Amino acid sequence: MILLRVLVGLSGAVLLLGTVLSALRTVVLPRDEPVRLTSALFRMTRAVFDVLLRTQGTYAGRDRLMAHYAPVTLLLLPFAWLGFTWIGFGAIYWAIEGAGVFDALVTSGSSLMTLGFERPDGFLPTLITFVESALSMSVLALLLVTYLPSLYAAFAEREQQVTLFEVSGGTPPSAVQMMIRYHRIRGFTETEQVWSEWERWFARVAESHTALPALVHFRSQDPEQSWVTSAGAVLDAAAMVAAVIDLAEVGLEERNVVMDDDQVVRMPAAEICLRAGYLALRRIAARHDLPVDRDPGPDDPISVSRAEFDEACEEMREAGVPLRADIDRAWRDWSGWRVNYDAALIELANLTVAPPARWISDRTPTSPDAADRPRR
Repeated sequence: MILLRVLVGLSGAVLLLGTVLSALRTVVLPRDEPVRLTSALFRMTRAVFDVLLRTQGTYAGRDRLMAHYAPVTLLLLPFAWLGFTWIGFGAIYWAIEGAGVFDALVTSGSSLMTLGFERPDGFLPTLITFVESALSMSVLALLLVTYLPSLYAAFAEREQQVTLFEVSGGTPPSAVQMMIRYHRIRGFTETEQVWSEWERWFARVAESHTALPALVHFRSQDPEQSWVTSAGAVLDAAAMVAAVIDLAEVGLEERNVVMDDDQVVRMPAAEICLRAGYLALRRIAARHDLPVDRDPGPDDPISVSRAEFDEACEEMREAGVPLRADIDRAWRDWSGWRVNYDAALIELANLTVAPPARWISDRTPTSPDAADRPRR
């Protein structure tokens, strides 16, 4: 019997240690480190929401439902921490006092909620009640109070750039529409600043969405907007500038650009933005255990077909956007850029149930035309 009590007491201590470490890693630790308890809770909640999603026949219904996914899970998170703390201290009380299981859990609950209606006898059990009360108030509760403001501050910073992108990229966001708009206002010479801003945005999002992984599931206020679709449209547009647009025809040969070996004008800012973007999406996807190839080959298949690419080029050509003469090479170069973020982008769009957007959320398994869409 003594051995059993020792084992139960040690098990309770291990459970407590794991719970406290889970809270610290989730709320305090400013780095990308997986937390099993938090991840398991998000998976279980998502399983329930996936069942509910099947009852929604429209995207509007799915959006309203998924808007509650992250907040509900975060609301359940402190209850999970408190529940495991209650059980862990209950096991310790049972091992030390030798009382019944019910009495041990009552003592633990009284201390955890700081109710004080049940007081154990002896110095050591009383000391443990003080530790439990302090832990529940100063660690578990206060940590969550500081966690939510940090999360919502990062969310607001992310959404500001997403909202601004509607001006140039439209709603839903589109790389093709962005290129057409910049051509119409003769603004290609000013896009260097755009790529620099988005480069910094990708760096901030990579840091915040891996340190605070719940941010991935927080949806924009506008149901037709999403940080995933905006990021994808920006990267597709930057790839257009890097591979498809004839920059010499829009007056960029006199700007801060470079010429490659084939005397083609290139914009380094767009290519740096691309690298910042695909590295960020890969990090976030990996944080959520999504299947992503970290070193894809330039000829690996992507979710956008050559026919779709040619159709986009024809749209831009009809709008007067100057394109490179060699469309075959433009396709090879553009797809060579897209392959770096294609898988991560589609997986994140599927994970977040992103709103409809060209070449992004219409590639996901749950999109209406997924079964009929050709793939390379």
